Amino acid sequence: MYILGISAFYHDSAAALIQDGELVAAAMEERFSRKKHDSDFPKLAARFCLEQAGIHPRDLDYVVFYEKPLLKFERILQTSLNAFPRSLGLWRESMLTWLGDKLWVRSHIARGVGVPYSKVIFCDHHMSHAASAFFACPFKDAAILTVDGVGEWTSTTLGAGKSSLGEDAATPPSIELFAEQRFPHSLGLLYSTFTAWLGFRVNNGEYKVMGMSPYGEPRYMEKLAKLAAVDPASGAFQLNMDYFDFHRSPKRSYSRKFLELFGEARDAEADFFTARTNPERRSEREAMEANQYYADVAASIQRFTEDSLIQTATYLQKETGLSKLVMAGGVALNTKANWRILNETPFDELWIQPAAGDDGGALGAALWAWHVLLGKPRKWKQTHAYYGRSYSDGECRAFLDAAQLPYESFTDESKLTERIVDALTNQQVIGFHQGRFEWGPRALGNRSILADPRGADMKEIVNTKIKFREPFRPFAPVILRERAHEYFDYPQVAQHDAPRYMLMVAPIKADKRDEIHAVNHEGTGRLQSIDQATNPRYYAIVKAFGEATGVPIVLNTSFNLRGEPIVNSPREAYNTFRNSDIDMLVLGSHIVRKPV
Repeated sequence: MYILGISAFYHDSAAALIQDGELVAAAMEERFSRKKHDSDFPKLAARFCLEQAGIHPRDLDYVVFYEKPLLKFERILQTSLNAFPRSLGLWRESMLTWLGDKLWVRSHIARGVGVPYSKVIFCDHHMSHAASAFFACPFKDAAILTVDGVGEWTSTTLGAGKSSLGEDAATPPSIELFAEQRFPHSLGLLYSTFTAWLGFRVNNGEYKVMGMSPYGEPRYMEKLAKLAAVDPASGAFQLNMDYFDFHRSPKRSYSRKFLELFGEARDAEADFFTARTNPERRSEREAMEANQYYADVAASIQRFTEDSLIQTATYLQKETGLSKLVMAGGVALNTKANWRILNETPFDELWIQPAAGDDGGALGAALWAWHVLLGKPRKWKQTHAYYGRSYSDGECRAFLDAAQLPYESFTDESKLTERIVDALTNQQVIGFHQGRFEWGPRALGNRSILADPRGADMKEIVNTKIKFREPFRPFAPVILRERAHEYFDYPQVAQHDAPRYMLMVAPIKADKRDEIHAVNHEGTGRLQSIDQATNPRYYAIVKAFGEATGVPIVLNTSFNLRGEPIVNSPREAYNTFRNSDIDMLVLGSHIVRKPV
């Protein structure tokens, strides 16, 4: 039986296909359309999923949408009416959007995929998140926490999942969501409001706030207490809506009262530098002091978010009595918070859906239909994120030949590894394209830029000359799973699955920080631990680099330029290589170099 999940019409549209409960293919639409955070109907991603499985639309048993549009429309309608006439702009924009497009989701899906109306069904937004986390996780039973901006009405849910798991599983699993937080009270929308005020794009720049926060101190917790209150016993969350405009304005999330409290918003085009990021610019005192203030506010909202999630998770563990926690929703991508949840709550292990945002809702909707609607037992668990489009060596060679590009091919895997490691140890930066691209926002070794992590200058080189992005942004250390304990102060790191997906920021051991300057972000690293079985070529490169240098870590960042989606095809990989200072391009078993 084939079930296609769809998420669309907000941001990060995606499609995911399962066959008899196992994930076959999954991708965000942006990887094919090349439109960052594409929100349109994912016709290209859906087509890819069907092609990957070798089926036609008529072979689909169900197509499941990740939320219930009428409930979402009800929330927008009621919110606009409650705030009228100040919400006139929001009302006008919402009516134009919804009456012209979003209310007719069943028609869009039926036409877009090519199935009859009777095969199109709907799942609640936060149930889709919950299903994406629990039904894919490695645990039989787990507490469930979903946190994002807002779904239909809900911004946070607490629950529990129970199941048998494995070849002998016969009992249908269950998910019970027993508590929720409702709009407008939303931890995700609070964080996004500060994202906008700090000069970054909402639903895109939240990770930049997280990257900025280590350069500041949480000096403004008292100010934040005016905006939001958290019940320390239950983690229940309430906003003071006088400070916000997201419920009545389509253009601005913070109010004039917010600006009176925190000051004018940061200029999105201004350089960000502090005494810690750029000490050589101390003469620019006024700008440095202003930036330090913004960094301190970023540190404050980050700390508030972490503290709030810890209180909620602690309550959840007390209510469920379970030792494992699974998470989804956009806030679950806050890797600094995830680390504190693991270490400061009674849970002993944490698993986060790698596609934790709205894209992952497509997978969750499909899994919900299989396990809950159809009552099928669990036999599958997610062990990697490589579910996107692949390109064979022949397809890569065909592109290179058609473009008349000189290249070198390798039939001996060890020789290819040797050549790549030689380049890394000689301070060359590599565009690395192999296998199926990753499901979710992280580049996990199949569409990655790789570099030597040892020198502090490499961070600046990759940020400014290759990624063309802010110099404060961190890079991920990818490390052999069995050696992660040597570099990271993370108990039982080799036994935990969350580090596979770069979903945890962990402290780097003090005596190792000077060895890996380029991936040391104020004493921490968003690690990816890898094993040979999951990605043998990637593993071989890191292992060989460790043998050559004594450091079993390679710098990894996503293979894209600023403002662009991660590359998909060989052509896109080559264009990124050509338009940046990347020194070497690896396309499958082929290597392309810049002309000398």
